[in-house]
Amino acid sequence: MLAYIVRRLLLMIPTLLGIMAINFFIVQAAPGGPVEQVIAELSGTGAATERITRSGGDFASGQSGGGNSAATGRDDSGSAYRGARGLDPEFIADLEKRFGFDKPIHERFLSMLWKFVQFDFGESYFRSERVVDLVVEKMPVSISLGLWTTLLTYLISIPLGVAKARRDGEPFDLWTSAVVIVGYAIPGFLFAVLLLVVFAGGSYLQWFPLRGLTSENFDQLSWAEQVADYFWHLALPVISMVIGGFAGLTMLTKNSFMDQINQQYVLTARAKGLTERRVLYGHIFRNAMLIVIAGFPAAFIGVLFTGALLVEIIFSLDGLGLLGYEAAIKRDFPIMFASVWFFSLLGLLMGLIGDLTYMFVDPRIDFEARRS
Repeated sequence: MLAYIVRRLLLMIPTLLGIMAINFFIVQAAPGGPVEQVIAELSGTGAATERITRSGGDFASGQSGGGNSAATGRDDSGSAYRGARGLDPEFIADLEKRFGFDKPIHERFLSMLWKFVQFDFGESYFRSERVVDLVVEKMPVSISLGLWTTLLTYLISIPLGVAKARRDGEPFDLWTSAVVIVGYAIPGFLFAVLLLVVFAGGSYLQWFPLRGLTSENFDQLSWAEQVADYFWHLALPVISMVIGGFAGLTMLTKNSFMDQINQQYVLTARAKGLTERRVLYGHIFRNAMLIVIAGFPAAFIGVLFTGALLVEIIFSLDGLGLLGYEAAIKRDFPIMFASVWFFSLLGLLMGLIGDLTYMFVDPRIDFEARRS
């Protein structure tokens, strides 16, 4: 097993490099880079100059994932950036230098990778904060949503899927299938809006808070009150995400059990006089859970980043999903590429953990034996 783990870890290196390279050059080709973002803000409010000056630092730290992607044709002033008319060319050149666009593209890419390997993600272009500090600040919100949503989804879906498989075709299976269809058809963010309107001070009740992960007086509460306040704020966002995500896992669990129930080894176990509970949880469960376990890493990563984005916006939860979305809109390359690096690495590690869990659930699985 150790050799397999080492081999998988080594394979993560070219995979991660490929992911970063693809994203780097896609962003490179996209219009509206950070220089053009600053120019647009200057032409609108003039506030960007003060922030760029105040930020100082070396924007050419190699974190800038894109080159002069903002170039959209020269205007009458001869600048390569739209909207740069009237701005000092030396100021534009200084912006390019600070953002790192004065270096060749391959140099920026290699410099970015080298710094990422050292876990140096640089400083945000537009927030004047270190990327690591921003990620650490937003992490509790995303981990809270991802952890509790994934946990509740599995705790609900697996028992429900097993019960539906045991009572296939019975009234219980039919009416629960109707609930599953509704959960599958309606996106989680629509449930979030409904819960917000009904239970968070919309048109009806005001049982839950409207925004944030904790109350303003959180530090003044006792330990028990802090726990209650934390779950009070999480209740509606997590419920909306669970409702929107349990349907697929429930049907996957049911179909997996239905497939195993008709296998020959189940008939043999029953012929030996084993109880139905022993057959179900001693024989079928282990085999049926393999396909469910395989989907756990993707489910967790999806909830942690993409799945929580709209819910974070609706409930004003400032997490990693919202941070990454705002960074993409503003072309804040250090945050964008740090997010890609972090979630790609986390996804690869979760995939390895999923495979190791395979072997834990069913010792008959031996990846080393399959390779030989």
